[in-house]
Amino acid sequence: MNGTREPNRERRMPRARRMALAAVALASALALSACMPTFLNPPKSQSTPTGEEVDADLQPFYEQVLEWERCGEELGCSTAKAPLDWDDPGSGEIELALVRHVATGDRIGSLLVNPGGPGASGYDFVADSLSYAVGEPLRDRFDIVGFDPRGVGRSSAVACYDPAQMDEYLYGIIPAERGSDDWVAAVETSAKDFGTACAEKSGDLLANVDTVSAARDLDLLRAVLGDEQLNYLGYSYGTFLGATFADLYPDKVGRLVLDGAIDPSASDFEVTKAQAVGFEKALRAYVENCLAGSDCPFRGSADEAIAEIGRLLASVEQSPLRGTDGRLVGADTLLTAIIYPLYSADSWPYLSQMLESVMLGDADTALSFADGYNGRNADGTYLDNSTEAFRAINCLDYSYQSDVSVMRDKAAEIAAIAPTIGRYFGFGDLTCVNWPHTSDRDREEIHAEGAEPILVIGTTGDPATPYEWAVALAEQLESGALVSYEGEGHTAYNKSNSCVNDAVESFFIDGTVPASDPQC
Repeated sequence: MNGTREPNRERRMPRARRMALAAVALASALALSACMPTFLNPPKSQSTPTGEEVDADLQPFYEQVLEWERCGEELGCSTAKAPLDWDDPGSGEIELALVRHVATGDRIGSLLVNPGGPGASGYDFVADSLSYAVGEPLRDRFDIVGFDPRGVGRSSAVACYDPAQMDEYLYGIIPAERGSDDWVAAVETSAKDFGTACAEKSGDLLANVDTVSAARDLDLLRAVLGDEQLNYLGYSYGTFLGATFADLYPDKVGRLVLDGAIDPSASDFEVTKAQAVGFEKALRAYVENCLAGSDCPFRGSADEAIAEIGRLLASVEQSPLRGTDGRLVGADTLLTAIIYPLYSADSWPYLSQMLESVMLGDADTALSFADGYNGRNADGTYLDNSTEAFRAINCLDYSYQSDVSVMRDKAAEIAAIAPTIGRYFGFGDLTCVNWPHTSDRDREEIHAEGAEPILVIGTTGDPATPYEWAVALAEQLESGALVSYEGEGHTAYNKSNSCVNDAVESFFIDGTVPASDPQC
């Protein structure tokens, strides 16, 4: 198998915050299920748009009436239409898939939820794990609405590869030294081939899946749902989508909570570097916890255990392990398998099991972990298009540079500050400089001047969206209010911390803004 796997870059949150339930999936002992209320959703119903006036060419979109069809005992589903190109509304339209759980009590309004990614399905997040998406107090007072952003899942979606091609793209091995001219050339070929396939299968959609367009979709959804202002809960990448909405429509901001915040002013390189450091720190926290227990595959000090993991990555880079299905585990796939359980401290025991299996020469457990991250089913099919959407959205949301010598310098910088895993985070620009639609967008601070208060949540040990990003976003937003959570894992709301939960739910339900950071 001589594939041309592209290097890792920003780490996404595939299939939403369900990554925090990795312990369940990895143990293969329990199935993720939503704890639904027992009442039945009302029969088919229609939305009542706000009726607000917009530009004439947008009026038909803002006036559309959603038809809700029952799609489960407690859920209703519908589809909205949005312009393909917001700058040219007459050029075509796309579909946005919605799922709704009606408020069980005294209704305040709609609450739209985005789980992250980019590329994660908000539809699946709500439909499959409603009680994990939001707490019971919010389910009582709000219609919880999950949606797939443009390019994602059940909405008009980016399409690129069939499963066999995706296997080669994600798991293939490059038979050349990382960073060498031959290796760079192979990655460039992989990126071009992937981009060409996306362009052929996705058509004009591929140029219109940027976050600004998705934020304009949010305003459309707000209006057709009948809400004068947007109530929104965004996780991870969903914080960038929410902040972008607030910047475009500050007068339409209702109650926004942004959990696991992204710094909108951070460049692609700054994001990659911060995530490399974040996962390096999370790996050390795991090792220290592991060594303090009785069932740890490592011995000695934390430094010695970290060094052993580094040697393990280097070993499979030189001599990949072959799984029973014929796929190979090289350094990139093993790193994905390591990172998957680092999203939640509850999954650390399974990380120990996986690493021990690799030490013994077994590739299958590592492959199952990487499959969990990539959304690959046991039969070789893929759950969704999160990989395609992730690439397509990021390539439009950042600007990239094409100088390989600069890439090498940046890769060396990342490797120096994250010595165990950093060398596998470099060269991410190769993907998007070879993309069919290039972007020259500069990332800038978001202030959302004039918006109502916006709650920003940051977790001190979050590896995917480092805490300093939440601090930065809260400071940038004119009305930002920071809620800090001292703990491990990605995102904080609706987990085990009552301080965070109370702050979020009091804000949504009563409009209560913390007088100062509660430092949960």
